[in-house]
Amino acid sequence: MQMMLANMLAMVEPTASADHSITRLDMFHRYIWVLLVAFVVTIFATPIMRRLAVKHGVIDRPSEARKIHKMPIAYLGGVAVFGGIVAGIFYSYLGAAYPELLDYQGIRQMEFSAEQEPVPLSVLLGMTIIAVVGLIDDVTGIDPRVKVGGQLIAAAALAMDEVGVKVAAGAVLPIAHAVGIPVTVLPSGLETIQFTLIPGLPPVDAVYWLGTAVIGFCVVGACNASNLVDGLDGLLSGTTAIAAAGLLIIALTLAVQHDGPRDSQRIVLCMAVLGACLGFLPHNFNPATIFLGDCGSLMLGFCTIVIILSLGDTGKTHLVLAGLVIYAIPLIDTSLAIIRRKMAGKRISDPDSDHLHHIFKRALGVKGAALALYGIGACFATLGILMSLWRQRVVYALLAMLVGYIAVIAIKIARRKQIEEQALAFDAKRAEAAAIQAAAQPAVESQASVQADPEPAARGS
Repeated sequence: MQMMLANMLAMVEPTASADHSITRLDMFHRYIWVLLVAFVVTIFATPIMRRLAVKHGVIDRPSEARKIHKMPIAYLGGVAVFGGIVAGIFYSYLGAAYPELLDYQGIRQMEFSAEQEPVPLSVLLGMTIIAVVGLIDDVTGIDPRVKVGGQLIAAAALAMDEVGVKVAAGAVLPIAHAVGIPVTVLPSGLETIQFTLIPGLPPVDAVYWLGTAVIGFCVVGACNASNLVDGLDGLLSGTTAIAAAGLLIIALTLAVQHDGPRDSQRIVLCMAVLGACLGFLPHNFNPATIFLGDCGSLMLGFCTIVIILSLGDTGKTHLVLAGLVIYAIPLIDTSLAIIRRKMAGKRISDPDSDHLHHIFKRALGVKGAALALYGIGACFATLGILMSLWRQRVVYALLAMLVGYIAVIAIKIARRKQIEEQALAFDAKRAEAAAIQAAAQPAVESQASVQADPEPAARGS
């Protein structure tokens, strides 16, 4: 994975100039210890968590037909992944205090941006809340509304630190300029829309509150989308690793362009998530010895969406769209699940066995399905990177065709059961009508015979 990522960086690397003496590959090497720390901590912590899970009975029993595995599998893998990500982030904190820990060929923090900030504590707080709520659900079970409440608290922590809040600016401000809505320029130079709700009180920042609503929606959606995808050995950890690699390339591009104070934060988060997923994947790939559980799946969704939202910190909303394309597999699978269940007249929360991984598993087996979805994830990652670099129309056309193809195939397969049920119901109705007609036929023939020959009846009388 590391070699493949380095090759991808080399392919998209621009020619060095006097203005850009630091390349993406240089930045990658500078932060590679974050990846290695997360990888090592996760790969060694996972067996420990597996033994603890087995000892205390925190295992997933295959009590439902839609589940892939046939034997009980330990949970708590998410705790190991959480530990790996946190270890990578803490190493970056040490690097901020001791720059030589993040020094590569003389590259130091001040050379590529003078305003770099460490990963905010709000991100760590949000990760911890999500992981703890998921862990409680894995161990004892928890009401779904409580899980959503925890996700909203984590989103609120991000909003307080304005992580992702500015995403709304890229969409709202152009509309405001177009329709003539007054725009306020803040002392920092950023634009926003303010209005007075109650006279005498400070004005309300509409962009901030819209951005906060976007954060809440995205966090809840991403956490649950990742949770839904986690239904096949190694699927979520592998696809998240691929998404993190794609997001890392965009983060490195922004860093060499001096995008803003979150340049370092994005790189550290991408490296930590990538390293933790790669450290967990050998234990989780088929045949899996441990699962992520809700602790891991919800937290990976949270970390991924934090990275995606941070891409729009300076108003580059198109980069957020590119990040969502990179993260497309969980989003498409969740959207299709909602459509499928609505079409079947079921509740959105009702489980079924028609997710993308179920469809691929029936055709290719467990390993084949995981590898096929890895390939699709790599295609989406490539399209997202191209969108971030060029925004060419051909990329959007390819994306639309790929999404449309997956959606039509998945809906067609999901509707096959409905079509078969409708056909059987029609056949049964037709058979019932034929039986009624056959039963009525002798009586009709007898009555017709009597009407045709009335003399025997007269003689009998």
